Amino acid sequence: MKTIFINGFSGKMGKTINNLILDDENFEIVKTIIDSDVVIDFSRPESTISLVQEAKEYKKPLIIGTTGFTDIELKQIEEAANEIPIMLSFNMSKGIFYFKKNIKQFLKDNSDSMKCLISETHHTQKVDAPSGTAIELKKFIELNNNEKYISSIEIESKRILDVFGIHEVTFFNDNNHISFKHEALSRKIFADGAISIAKSMIGIPPGMYTTQDFFR
Repeated sequence: MKTIFINGFSGKMGKTINNLILDDENFEIVKTIIDSDVVIDFSRPESTISLVQEAKEYKKPLIIGTTGFTDIELKQIEEAANEIPIMLSFNMSKGIFYFKKNIKQFLKDNSDSMKCLISETHHTQKVDAPSGTAIELKKFIELNNNEKYISSIEIESKRILDVFGIHEVTFFNDNNHISFKHEALSRKIFADGAISIAKSMIGIPPGMYTTQDFFR
């Protein structure tokens, strides 16, 4: 049986992951990073950066789902990946993975000049705006906008009670509005994704990984 240390154990995501692992015969929760085979982090940026140093010291693979990092903090994480495997994703649901695959295919096939609006809606307790997923989607679209048909990308953020996460990407011009949408109905989908990835993180080489390295 493999062991997991959860950073942010007392938070909502930490509790969700813990509850799922209680029913998973492949893993058990441990209280220290030293005793773990893999580390999952859903906390705050300042806590994550401290954890990265510990993970480096003890050579532990690290899965990061925390959002709100500065560019300097992201660089620290990337540098740590030279020594340990780090999987950084602001949305670990398989649904978002397939959502991005469909957007990538659209960008490949599209030959019209269009603008893009990314709309994200979360619960009112979410600290960062725009969401990490929305920022990640913007970078993803920019990366795959090979023919430069998308002339601009804007992000719109909304905060509503009890919304786990809605992301909608709309491409539009005077003739068309084409939308892609993903809605999370519970935190369980993010926890399931993190645990699924954890099973593949143990024993892999150092480096920066994304969900594309684990989901198909």
